[in-house]
Amino acid sequence: MVATVERAPALAPVRRRAPMRRRQARTALAFLAPALLFFALLFFYPLLRELYTSLFSGPRADVYAGVGNYTKAFGDPVARHAFWVTVQYGLGVVVGAIALGLVLAVILNQRMRGRSVFRGILLVPYLTSIAIVGLLWRNILDPDTGILNRVLHSLGLPTQNLLAQHPLATLVGVAIWQQVGYTTVLFLAGLQGIPELYYEAAEVDGASVWRRFRHVTLPLLAPTTLFVSVIGVISAMQEFALPYLVTQGGPDNASDLYVYQVWKTAFGFRDFGYASALSYLLLIVILVLSLVQLKVGSRGES
Repeated sequence: MVATVERAPALAPVRRRAPMRRRQARTALAFLAPALLFFALLFFYPLLRELYTSLFSGPRADVYAGVGNYTKAFGDPVARHAFWVTVQYGLGVVVGAIALGLVLAVILNQRMRGRSVFRGILLVPYLTSIAIVGLLWRNILDPDTGILNRVLHSLGLPTQNLLAQHPLATLVGVAIWQQVGYTTVLFLAGLQGIPELYYEAAEVDGASVWRRFRHVTLPLLAPTTLFVSVIGVISAMQEFALPYLVTQGGPDNASDLYVYQVWKTAFGFRDFGYASALSYLLLIVILVLSLVQLKVGSRGES
Protein backbone atom coordinates (compact mmCIF):
# COMPACT_ATOMS: atom_id res chain seq x y z
CA MET A 1 0.00 0.00 0.00
CA VAL A 2 2.80 2.37 0.88
CA ALA A 3 4.67 1.58 -2.32
CA THR A 4 1.57 2.32 -4.39
CA VAL A 5 1.05 5.68 -2.75
CA GLU A 6 4.70 6.62 -3.35
CA ARG A 7 4.67 5.71 -7.10
CA ALA A 8 1.55 7.64 -8.05
CA PRO A 9 3.08 11.14 -7.70
CA ALA A 10 6.13 10.02 -9.78
CA LEU A 11 3.98 8.85 -12.69
CA ALA A 12 1.83 11.98 -12.82
CA PRO A 13 4.53 14.36 -14.18
CA VAL A 14 5.42 11.80 -16.87
CA ARG A 15 1.80 11.69 -18.04
CA ARG A 16 1.65 15.49 -18.06
CA ARG A 17 4.91 15.84 -20.01
CA ALA A 18 3.76 13.63 -22.90
CA PRO A 19 0.90 15.92 -24.08
CA MET A 20 3.19 18.93 -23.56
CA ARG A 21 5.83 17.43 -25.85
CA ARG A 22 3.21 16.69 -28.49
CA ARG A 23 1.99 20.28 -28.32
CA GLN A 24 5.57 21.53 -28.64
CA ALA A 25 6.16 19.27 -31.64
CA ARG A 26 2.97 20.52 -33.33
CA THR A 27 3.95 24.13 -32.62
CA ALA A 28 7.43 23.60 -34.06
CA LEU A 29 5.94 21.90 -37.13
CA ALA A 30 3.54 24.80 -37.61
CA PHE A 31 6.43 27.27 -37.62
CA LEU A 32 8.47 25.07 -39.96
CA ALA A 33 5.59 24.40 -42.35
CA PRO A 34 6.03 27.57 -44.49
CA ALA A 35 9.75 26.89 -44.98
CA LEU A 36 9.12 23.21 -45.72
CA LEU A 37 6.39 24.13 -48.21
CA PHE A 38 8.70 26.68 -49.84
CA PHE A 39 11.50 24.13 -50.31
CA ALA A 40 9.08 21.44 -51.47
CA LEU A 41 7.48 23.61 -54.16
CA LEU A 42 10.44 25.69 -55.31
CA PHE A 43 13.38 23.34 -54.78
CA PHE A 44 12.60 19.65 -54.43
CA TYR A 45 9.74 19.51 -56.94
CA PRO A 46 11.71 21.32 -59.72
CA LEU A 47 14.70 19.09 -58.96
CA LEU A 48 12.65 15.92 -59.36
CA ARG A 49 10.82 17.36 -62.35
CA GLU A 50 14.11 18.12 -64.08
CA LEU A 51 15.33 14.59 -63.39
CA TYR A 52 12.16 13.26 -65.02
CA THR A 53 12.57 15.62 -67.99
CA SER A 54 16.18 14.51 -68.51
CA LEU A 55 14.86 11.06 -69.48
CA PHE A 56 13.05 12.46 -72.52
CA SER A 57 14.07 14.19 -75.74
CA GLY A 58 12.53 16.30 -78.45
CA PRO A 59 11.33 19.94 -78.51
CA ARG A 60 8.51 19.08 -76.11
CA ALA A 61 10.49 16.49 -74.13
CA ASP A 62 7.85 13.86 -74.98
CA VAL A 63 10.01 11.12 -76.52
CA TYR A 64 11.38 8.70 -73.94
CA ALA A 65 15.16 8.45 -74.21
CA GLY A 66 16.15 6.82 -70.92
CA VAL A 67 19.80 7.50 -70.20
CA GLY A 68 20.36 8.47 -73.82
CA ASN A 69 20.73 12.15 -72.99
CA TYR A 70 23.44 11.33 -70.44
CA THR A 71 25.42 9.13 -72.80
CA LYS A 72 25.03 11.78 -75.49
CA ALA A 73 26.61 14.37 -73.18
CA PHE A 74 29.80 12.34 -72.79
CA GLY A 75 30.23 12.18 -76.55
CA ASP A 76 29.21 15.77 -77.27
CA PRO A 77 32.32 17.83 -78.16
CA VAL A 78 30.45 21.09 -77.52
CA ALA A 79 29.50 20.04 -73.98
CA ARG A 80 33.02 18.77 -73.27
CA HIS A 81 34.51 22.03 -74.55
CA ALA A 82 32.14 24.10 -72.41
CA PHE A 83 33.01 22.01 -69.35
CA TRP A 84 36.75 22.41 -69.95
CA VAL A 85 36.36 26.17 -70.38
CA THR A 86 34.39 26.28 -67.13
CA VAL A 87 37.14 24.37 -65.30
CA GLN A 88 39.72 26.90 -66.51
CA TYR A 89 37.44 29.76 -65.54
CA GLY A 90 36.80 28.28 -62.09
CA LEU A 91 40.48 27.68 -61.36
CA GLY A 92 41.38 31.22 -62.41
CA VAL A 93 38.63 32.86 -60.38
CA VAL A 94 39.04 30.80 -57.21
CA VAL A 95 42.85 30.97 -57.10
CA GLY A 96 42.90 34.65 -58.07
CA ALA A 97 40.20 35.69 -55.59
CA ILE A 98 41.82 33.75 -52.74
CA ALA A 99 45.32 35.07 -53.42
CA LEU A 100 44.30 38.69 -53.92
CA GLY A 101 41.75 38.58 -51.09
CA LEU A 102 44.33 37.21 -48.67
CA VAL A 103 46.87 39.90 -49.60
CA LEU A 104 44.29 42.66 -49.21
CA ALA A 105 43.07 41.19 -45.91
CA VAL A 106 46.59 41.14 -44.50
CA ILE A 107 47.10 44.77 -45.56
CA LEU A 108 43.76 45.95 -44.18
CA ASN A 109 44.32 44.06 -40.96
CA GLN A 110 47.13 46.46 -40.09
CA ARG A 111 46.48 49.60 -38.11
CA MET A 112 46.03 52.28 -40.73
CA ARG A 113 43.95 55.39 -41.21
CA GLY A 114 40.79 54.95 -43.28
CA ARG A 115 40.78 51.18 -42.94
CA SER A 116 36.99 50.98 -42.61
CA VAL A 117 36.53 53.13 -45.72
CA PHE A 118 38.71 50.81 -47.82
CA ARG A 119 36.80 47.79 -46.55
CA GLY A 120 33.53 49.37 -47.61
CA ILE A 121 34.89 50.28 -51.05
CA LEU A 122 36.06 46.71 -51.63
CA LEU A 123 32.56 45.39 -50.92
CA VAL A 124 30.83 47.68 -53.43
CA PRO A 125 31.43 45.42 -56.50
CA TYR A 126 30.21 42.36 -54.61
CA LEU A 127 27.05 44.12 -53.45
CA THR A 128 26.35 45.42 -56.96
CA SER A 129 23.93 43.43 -59.11
CA ILE A 130 25.73 41.00 -61.42
CA ALA A 131 23.66 42.36 -64.32
CA ILE A 132 25.02 45.86 -63.67
CA VAL A 133 28.56 44.48 -63.33
CA GLY A 134 28.30 42.64 -66.65
CA LEU A 135 26.87 45.61 -68.56
CA LEU A 136 29.38 47.97 -66.93
CA TRP A 137 32.38 45.96 -68.06
CA ARG A 138 30.83 45.32 -71.45
CA ASN A 139 30.71 49.07 -71.99
CA ILE A 140 34.20 49.66 -70.54
CA LEU A 141 35.81 47.01 -72.77
CA ASP A 142 33.88 47.79 -75.95
CA PRO A 143 36.55 48.10 -78.68
CA ASP A 144 34.83 51.04 -80.41
CA THR A 145 33.18 53.12 -77.69
CA GLY A 146 34.66 51.71 -74.49
CA ILE A 147 36.30 53.88 -71.85
CA LEU A 148 39.42 51.68 -71.77
CA ASN A 149 40.37 52.31 -75.40
CA ARG A 150 39.62 56.01 -75.07
CA VAL A 151 42.07 56.26 -72.18
CA LEU A 152 44.70 54.22 -74.04
CA HIS A 153 44.26 56.36 -77.15
CA SER A 154 44.61 59.58 -75.16
CA LEU A 155 47.86 58.27 -73.67
CA GLY A 156 49.22 57.35 -77.07
CA LEU A 157 49.07 53.62 -76.37
CA PRO A 158 47.72 50.96 -78.73
CA THR A 159 44.05 50.16 -78.24
CA GLN A 160 42.93 46.68 -77.19
CA ASN A 161 40.06 44.37 -78.01
CA LEU A 162 40.11 42.16 -74.92
CA LEU A 163 36.66 40.74 -75.58
CA ALA A 164 37.90 39.24 -78.85
CA GLN A 165 41.55 38.54 -78.06
CA HIS A 166 41.34 37.26 -74.47
CA PRO A 167 37.65 36.62 -73.70
CA LEU A 168 38.11 33.95 -71.02
CA ALA A 169 40.87 35.84 -69.21
CA THR A 170 38.67 38.93 -69.34
CA LEU A 171 35.79 37.07 -67.71
CA VAL A 172 38.13 35.75 -65.03
CA GLY A 173 39.39 39.27 -64.32
CA VAL A 174 35.88 40.70 -64.07
CA ALA A 175 34.78 37.87 -61.76
CA ILE A 176 37.79 38.38 -59.48
CA TRP A 177 37.11 42.12 -59.38
CA GLN A 178 33.52 41.43 -58.40
CA GLN A 179 34.21 38.76 -55.75
CA VAL A 180 37.49 39.83 -54.15
CA GLY A 181 35.76 42.17 -51.67
CA TYR A 182 33.72 39.31 -50.22
CA THR A 183 36.82 37.09 -50.03
CA THR A 184 38.77 39.88 -48.32
CA VAL A 185 36.08 40.35 -45.66
CA LEU A 186 36.08 36.62 -44.90
CA PHE A 187 39.85 36.52 -44.56
CA LEU A 188 39.74 39.65 -42.40
CA ALA A 189 37.34 37.92 -40.04
CA GLY A 190 39.67 34.92 -39.94
CA LEU A 191 42.73 37.08 -39.26
CA GLN A 192 41.03 38.94 -36.45
CA GLY A 193 40.16 35.61 -34.84
CA ILE A 194 43.82 34.62 -34.53
CA PRO A 195 45.12 35.39 -31.00
CA GLU A 196 48.08 37.78 -30.87
CA LEU A 197 49.75 35.33 -28.49
CA TYR A 198 50.82 33.13 -31.39
CA TYR A 199 52.52 36.00 -33.20
CA GLU A 200 54.22 37.17 -30.02
CA ALA A 201 55.57 33.67 -29.35
CA ALA A 202 56.83 33.37 -32.94
CA GLU A 203 58.48 36.78 -32.70
CA VAL A 204 60.21 35.80 -29.47
CA ASP A 205 61.55 32.70 -31.24
CA GLY A 206 63.06 34.99 -33.88
CA ALA A 207 60.67 34.14 -36.73
CA SER A 208 60.67 36.60 -39.62
CA VAL A 209 57.53 38.21 -41.02
CA TRP A 210 57.37 35.62 -43.80
CA ARG A 211 57.82 32.73 -41.36
CA ARG A 212 55.09 34.09 -39.11
CA PHE A 213 52.79 34.35 -42.11
CA ARG A 214 53.65 30.88 -43.39
CA HIS A 215 53.66 28.95 -40.10
CA VAL A 216 51.07 30.90 -38.09
CA THR A 217 48.70 32.81 -40.35
CA LEU A 218 48.19 30.30 -43.16
CA PRO A 219 47.57 27.22 -40.96
CA LEU A 220 45.14 29.08 -38.72
CA LEU A 221 43.32 30.45 -41.78
CA ALA A 222 42.80 26.94 -43.16
CA PRO A 223 39.07 26.76 -42.21
CA THR A 224 38.43 30.14 -43.85
CA THR A 225 40.39 29.15 -46.95
CA LEU A 226 38.43 25.90 -47.19
CA PHE A 227 35.10 27.73 -46.94
CA VAL A 228 36.13 30.33 -49.53
CA SER A 229 37.38 27.68 -51.96
CA VAL A 230 34.26 25.50 -51.68
CA ILE A 231 31.89 28.45 -52.14
CA GLY A 232 34.08 29.80 -54.95
CA VAL A 233 34.08 26.53 -56.88
CA ILE A 234 30.31 26.14 -56.56
CA SER A 235 29.76 29.72 -57.72
CA ALA A 236 32.23 29.50 -60.62
CA MET A 237 30.83 26.21 -61.95
CA GLN A 238 27.35 27.78 -62.08
CA GLU A 239 28.38 31.09 -63.67
CA PHE A 240 25.93 32.27 -66.31
CA ALA A 241 25.48 36.04 -66.17
CA LEU A 242 28.99 37.14 -67.13
CA PRO A 243 29.33 35.15 -70.38
CA TYR A 244 25.75 36.05 -71.27
CA LEU A 245 26.21 39.79 -70.68
CA VAL A 246 29.87 40.37 -71.52
CA THR A 247 31.00 37.96 -74.26
CA GLN A 248 27.93 35.94 -75.31
CA GLY A 249 30.18 32.89 -75.16
CA GLY A 250 32.37 34.11 -78.02
CA PRO A 251 34.38 34.48 -80.00
CA ASP A 252 34.24 30.93 -81.40
CA ASN A 253 32.90 29.59 -78.09
CA ALA A 254 36.13 30.60 -76.32
CA SER A 255 34.18 31.83 -73.30
CA ASP A 256 31.24 29.43 -73.61
CA LEU A 257 30.80 28.39 -69.99
CA TYR A 258 28.88 25.23 -69.14
CA VAL A 259 25.70 26.77 -67.71
CA TYR A 260 25.55 29.21 -70.62
CA GLN A 261 25.71 26.20 -72.96
CA VAL A 262 22.90 24.55 -70.98
CA TRP A 263 20.81 27.70 -71.41
CA LYS A 264 21.44 27.74 -75.17
CA THR A 265 20.54 24.06 -75.40
CA ALA A 266 17.25 24.60 -73.57
CA PHE A 267 16.06 27.94 -74.92
CA GLY A 268 18.03 28.21 -78.15
CA PHE A 269 17.73 24.67 -79.52
CA ARG A 270 14.56 23.85 -77.49
CA ASP A 271 16.03 20.56 -76.28
CA PHE A 272 14.90 20.64 -72.67
CA GLY A 273 15.56 16.96 -72.00
CA TYR A 274 19.19 17.18 -73.02
CA ALA A 275 19.62 20.47 -71.14
CA SER A 276 18.20 18.82 -68.00
CA ALA A 277 20.67 15.94 -68.35
CA LEU A 278 23.54 18.41 -68.71
CA SER A 279 22.33 20.20 -65.58
CA TYR A 280 22.25 16.99 -63.56
CA LEU A 281 25.73 16.04 -64.69
CA LEU A 282 26.93 19.44 -63.48
CA LEU A 283 25.19 18.85 -60.14
CA ILE A 284 27.07 15.57 -59.74
CA VAL A 285 30.40 17.23 -60.61
CA ILE A 286 29.80 20.04 -58.08
CA LEU A 287 28.89 17.54 -55.35
CA VAL A 288 32.01 15.47 -56.03
CA LEU A 289 34.29 18.52 -56.09
CA SER A 290 32.78 19.86 -52.87
CA LEU A 291 33.18 16.52 -51.08
CA VAL A 292 36.78 16.21 -52.27
CA GLN A 293 37.57 19.73 -51.08
CA LEU A 294 35.97 19.10 -47.69
CA LYS A 295 37.83 15.79 -47.34
CA VAL A 296 41.19 17.29 -48.25
CA GLY A 297 40.52 20.37 -46.13
CA SER A 298 39.60 18.31 -43.06
CA ARG A 299 42.84 16.36 -43.38
CA GLY A 300 44.80 19.60 -43.65
CA GLU A 301 43.16 21.00 -40.53
CA SER A 302 43.89 17.86 -38.55
